[in-house]
Amino acid sequence: MGRTRDHLGRPVVAVTGIGIVSSLGQGIDDNWAALTAGRSGIHRITRFPTDHLRTTIAGTVDFLFPEEVRSPVLSERLAHLAADEAITQSNLGTPGDFPGMLFMAVPPVELEWPARRDLYVGTGPEEGDAYDRMIGRALKLNDPDAYEFALYACVADRIADAFGTRGAPISLSTACASGASAIQLGVEAVRRGDTDAALVIGTDGSIHIEGLIRFQLLSALSTANEDPTAASRPFSKNRDGFVMAEGAGALVLEDYDAAKARGAKILGVIRGIAEKADDFHRTRSTPDGSPVIAAIRQALDDGGAGIDDVDYINAHGTGTPENDKMEALSLEAVFGERVTNIPASSNKSMIGHTLTAAGAIEAVFSIKTILEGVIPPTINSHMPDPSIHLDVVPNVARSAPVSLVLSNSFGFGGQNACLLIAAEPA
Repeated sequence: MGRTRDHLGRPVVAVTGIGIVSSLGQGIDDNWAALTAGRSGIHRITRFPTDHLRTTIAGTVDFLFPEEVRSPVLSERLAHLAADEAITQSNLGTPGDFPGMLFMAVPPVELEWPARRDLYVGTGPEEGDAYDRMIGRALKLNDPDAYEFALYACVADRIADAFGTRGAPISLSTACASGASAIQLGVEAVRRGDTDAALVIGTDGSIHIEGLIRFQLLSALSTANEDPTAASRPFSKNRDGFVMAEGAGALVLEDYDAAKARGAKILGVIRGIAEKADDFHRTRSTPDGSPVIAAIRQALDDGGAGIDDVDYINAHGTGTPENDKMEALSLEAVFGERVTNIPASSNKSMIGHTLTAAGAIEAVFSIKTILEGVIPPTINSHMPDPSIHLDVVPNVARSAPVSLVLSNSFGFGGQNACLLIAAEPA
């Protein structure tokens, strides 16, 4: 019997395990129940003082981590929970011995400050900026803990040790597209034959004062603090920014034939991948949307799909005025008049924006959408934006057969990534 190949003759990449933790709960069952019920995980921040901050709400995982934990430690713990669930479901390998590579999206290094703030505060301008002073003092003090947690790849190293993945762990950070970018690397590795399996994780535990202030300075965050559950309003006329959130999503990817040969349950396949850069501005998109349009079209082409084949769009949908308008216009440019008939909802309306974890978490939800035939809603959709011509599945989940999902992830710095996620091939 010949190998199962896609339209370009490449090995088909299957998903055999998924795992998630977010502000909605731990595990796919709790998250899916909350998401399809239209329940929000956004609430007031209680881990640290928010006096004098313009934004005082977030999607923190307080039910697991009620106290403030430094970013790398929290990112690692969230990743561990999601990965453990995904690997357990896949039934691949044995505990601590995963027979595949690790591809991991982690928060950028500038957000990973250690708890020892004396390492980088008040040392004088002659010692450089805050990050340089932190590293310098860590070395002078011979403080391995502070030094290690300032390193970019330490989270992936620890996860690789915990789960026994093969080869050097790959860390990446492409802003809000990171989770999708990690999945792309895993798909490419399986397609090339570098590995029969890959553990892909997107994780982010970056909710702390510094992170909030940075995004506030960009005027990117919602300031609708009065009712936290109503603050994330993707595609609505009254949207005023995104809501920061934390969490992790994990997927086990496998060569389709190898997975079938061992009797694995196929949850879905990653049919198409795409990434297009945008060099227009550090935070803004090219006004004509051309890189976003190109990424969507590339994903369709890579997956051998046409615009009529897409049943659902898991939108990036952050709730910022410019991003939502750009995404809607780009989708309209690709899908034309059909765009009004394709459900396009935003998970971020309920879980918030999980930053580097978003693409992976939303891929997990896309898989569940296919398996369950239920499309999650965009909650807080009470004031439609007349310039946005999308069916955002307002406020209430919708039952519908779904066999092909376009999942979008667009990040600051011009990172545009799209995934085409499909049901198991007939």
